[in-house]
Amino acid sequence: MALTNWFEHTFKRRPWRTQRQAIALVTLSFFVAIIIGALYLAQAANVSTTGRQLEDLILQRNQLEQSNEQIRGEIARLQSVPRLRDRARELGFVDATVGSIEYLPVLGYNPDRDERPAIVIQQPEADVPVYDETFLGWLQQQWDAFTSQQPTSSEGQP
Repeated sequence: MALTNWFEHTFKRRPWRTQRQAIALVTLSFFVAIIIGALYLAQAANVSTTGRQLEDLILQRNQLEQSNEQIRGEIARLQSVPRLRDRARELGFVDATVGSIEYLPVLGYNPDRDERPAIVIQQPEADVPVYDETFLGWLQQQWDAFTSQQPTSSEGQP
């Protein structure tokens, strides 16, 4: 009977112990919720920051593309034939006339030659050795080279 009373006394629940456990569980749940909320906020802030940076980079890319197109248009305008003629006149050049053209004879040049493409003679391809080295064979070669460099015991002594 004393043993039974001891078990009852030991394992008997007291009301204040139950309340303390409930308060501890609620407090623990509260802290877990705060930690999860903080992690969620940190992740959301990170995502929004990355999104804003991405928007800035897209805007910068669009501005650079527009600038490139403007530069291409300016290059095309500067390379136009009327613009080049005007610039040549500004520099003192004049249009060529039949009387102002001088022809230079080039010795050995035949303008009436037959225009045939050059014949390319293909050389036969040299036989390429077959690559059949294995990793173990290479490793053995490296080991043999390493061991042949090591001084023997009689060479290393004075």
